[in-house]
Amino acid sequence: MQIAVDSKTGNAARSPLELVTVTEIFLDPSVALAFLFLAAAALDGPISARHVILGIVTLSMMFPGSLRLTDSPARMACKAAVDWSLVALMLLLLGHVTGYLRYFSTAFSAGWLLLTFPLLMVSREIARRALPLLIARGHQRRAVIVGNNETGAALARKFSDDAYLGIDFVGFFDDRNAHRLAGADAWRLLGPTGDLAGFVRKHRVDHVYITLPMSSQPRILSLLDDIKDTTASVFFVPDIFMIELIQGHVNSVGGIPVVAVCETPFTGFRGFAKRASDVVLASLTLLLVSPLLIAVAIGVRLSSPGRIIFSQKRYGLDGREIVVYKFRSMSVTEDGKNSYTQVTREDPRVTPFGAFIRKTSLDELPQFINVLQGRMSIVGPRPHAVAVNEQYRKLIPSYMIRHKVRPGITGWAQVNGYRGGDDLEHMKMRIKFDLEYLRDWSLPLDLLIIFKTVALVFRDSRAF
Repeated sequence: MQIAVDSKTGNAARSPLELVTVTEIFLDPSVALAFLFLAAAALDGPISARHVILGIVTLSMMFPGSLRLTDSPARMACKAAVDWSLVALMLLLLGHVTGYLRYFSTAFSAGWLLLTFPLLMVSREIARRALPLLIARGHQRRAVIVGNNETGAALARKFSDDAYLGIDFVGFFDDRNAHRLAGADAWRLLGPTGDLAGFVRKHRVDHVYITLPMSSQPRILSLLDDIKDTTASVFFVPDIFMIELIQGHVNSVGGIPVVAVCETPFTGFRGFAKRASDVVLASLTLLLVSPLLIAVAIGVRLSSPGRIIFSQKRYGLDGREIVVYKFRSMSVTEDGKNSYTQVTREDPRVTPFGAFIRKTSLDELPQFINVLQGRMSIVGPRPHAVAVNEQYRKLIPSYMIRHKVRPGITGWAQVNGYRGGDDLEHMKMRIKFDLEYLRDWSLPLDLLIIFKTVALVFRDSRAF
């Protein structure tokens, strides 16, 4: 049985999502390019080949756009600031190195680079407000759901909450009566599944979503047979989508549909981009902080007897053991493989100099070497001691999924206030943010985490 069956409605059935997708991909590059030529005409004389070349370079950096209309306004603004700052920095660096910057007037360069960001924000806000109205006026599709269960209720809420889907949800079909159906949507029961085909024809329903459990395959096949002579698009929503999905998507293997339930986000070009950014940023960081590395190494050596850098066993990519480097900050060096005691405030094991480098996170600097070795990433779930992993993998569902990517020097959980603490509730929240990072990964998100980490270094009350 296929995952989704789409009948003869053609591209029109998908037009709302296509409209949203096209907007998200092309809006930012189009605004930046249009304003480039407008600013060139107003501030830099007639448009010439140098402006066209700059436009092509800008377009290559910004395409496809990172806009997500379902993001909150605050997150949308943050992503726009990070994206455009990165593009502007790269353009200035490229222009300076190649000498190409001298071909543009200062008024044009400054005006375009500074004013494009507010224009991006205005255009995003216009799109966020206008698209739902446009979809409601001419692109909505009437839909029914077969199966008033947990999956069906979640799908109905999605239709209601996301105006960009363009779905006018009519109600449910279910063979149980309203008294047996739990939840607030029971009143939207349209009838038993046997009435589905007639209702679809009479009320010109565009989409039918089947959310019956996979164990109901004979009923599903019967339903498909009943409505195959209608023009409705029919979609099967497997109940596996109610579990925790990481990079969930539908793909095919030799024409056979398969559903990704848990997959790393770093495949193909995304994996290359992640690794390339790690190597570049780690190399630059080690080059810039090399005097600091020497100073910290001397401080560790003079503060207490023992090695300068110690290694600990951690779980890395795919749960394989790796060796992680740190500057020694304590009088003992537990490798964390068989047992691990969490550091507490005013812990007697921590040396005076060790307290300083822990507070400022300077003890983590050798992990940039781990990044170059390919054992770690700059941003990712923080690696836990092996003993801690073995303890919590039995207590927290989906705990080991965080090892689908390389562990990071900093992570989404850490910048959201979950840096330390090994109690169960704290660890559950840390895993929640780790899995959210795996679902939502993007290079702008990595940059946001890095900026937040730098801001937290000197004011994190949880660092000790």
